[in-house]
Amino acid sequence: MFTALADPMRREIARLLSEGGPLTQTELARRLPVSRQAVAKHLAALASAGLVEPARSGREAPYRLTPEPFEAAALWMAALGARWDRRLESLRSLLEGRGPPG
Repeated sequence: MFTALADPMRREIARLLSEGGPLTQTELARRLPVSRQAVAKHLAALASAGLVEPARSGREAPYRLTPEPFEAAALWMAALGARWDRRLESLRSLLEGRGPPG
């Protein structure tokens, strides 16, 4: 997931899909400074990471963001942040001479 989102254009595509709902490759290419083929490659990378999925509708396939991977990443980052907060609080307490907290 993070590798796919490391590219700024892919992050922009994810932002557009999150704000504008399902969009086709053509609609995305109109809003971005890249070709339709470039959008297709970026969408393929995002789909491979499980971040977007196409929904066939006639000739075009509008892509939508899949929220589950983003939710899982947010939960993981919150848990990691909480662990670091506890470690930093222990360090602060130790440096202030109070010993580790509770």
